[in-house]
Amino acid sequence: MGVNLRTLVSKTKVDFKSLSGKSVAIDAYNALYQFLAIIRQPDGTPLKDYSGRITSHLSGLFYRTANLVEMGVKVAYVFDGVPPALKEAEIKRRAKVKAEALVKYEQAVREGKMEKARSYAQMTSKLKDYMPEDSKRLLTELGVPWIQAPSEGESQAAYMTTKGDADYCGSQDYDSLLFGATALVRNVTVSGRRKVPRKRVYVEVVPEVMKLEQVLKELEITREQLIDVAMLVGTDFNPDGVKGVGPKTALKLIKKHGSIEDVLPRLEDVEFNADPNEIRKIFLHPKVTDNYQLEWKAPNVDGVIDFLCRERDFSEDRVRKALARMSAGIKESKSKTTLESWFG
Repeated sequence: MGVNLRTLVSKTKVDFKSLSGKSVAIDAYNALYQFLAIIRQPDGTPLKDYSGRITSHLSGLFYRTANLVEMGVKVAYVFDGVPPALKEAEIKRRAKVKAEALVKYEQAVREGKMEKARSYAQMTSKLKDYMPEDSKRLLTELGVPWIQAPSEGESQAAYMTTKGDADYCGSQDYDSLLFGATALVRNVTVSGRRKVPRKRVYVEVVPEVMKLEQVLKELEITREQLIDVAMLVGTDFNPDGVKGVGPKTALKLIKKHGSIEDVLPRLEDVEFNADPNEIRKIFLHPKVTDNYQLEWKAPNVDGVIDFLCRERDFSEDRVRKALARMSAGIKESKSKTTLESWFG
């Protein structure tokens, strides 16, 4: 779900040229779910190889990563570990939404309503067990570093920005700011023209940058208070939030009363079945690791071809062309910087 802070957080639209030479720690699961949702056939079915294994995630990961590297962006992917216990309710909620969407998808297919079917199909995306391992294998062959987080990938990516190991945390969710990411960039993995759901309208999606220090200054609150605002709206760890309280109202309440503990007693008929301190602890002191190494290498062309083309039935011609562009981008980046800064 991610916390809904869209109307509160100011964003700066940028182009990829401004990200060239910068490092972005991408929330891998966030990106993979996007690929699984978007990369589908007209009837809503995902891409598959000849044995029936889904390959939409690999297609998105490969071509998007190749494009980013070609443009000089130094990407690293951070994979989720064990989710916090408080996320169980949100995980169950997501499963229910997917199950309901599957029923609607099948009905739309029976009725021949393909556009509606595709829309529902996007909501049914599931990350199967083999998909993270496939993704890690592909990234290794591409020479792109990946990190295994002990818990939330987003919190690990945010931590890497605080250490100075990454310039940006890459995610669609604003939770990165709650986890302390010094800078968040959205739309790194979903840029380009996209169709507005249920409308015959297309919009241009471009990267958006948010700086935590600037956000807090503009809102005139602390990071702890931003977390309290998020709890009132609803986070992955208390998805219900407070009924009837949106982002702007939550901000006003926190600015007036200081903390969620001082807000809740002043609201009538409020149900808040969570411990604010436990949720704060997840955002302020998440489980992270220093056991990672950021080293960018040239892609292993034969390894990528063997995996994607021999095992997953990708077009060898298209894959080789993408790898050639990727390699050209690496050479150009190396010409702009030192060998040490690119290869670690």
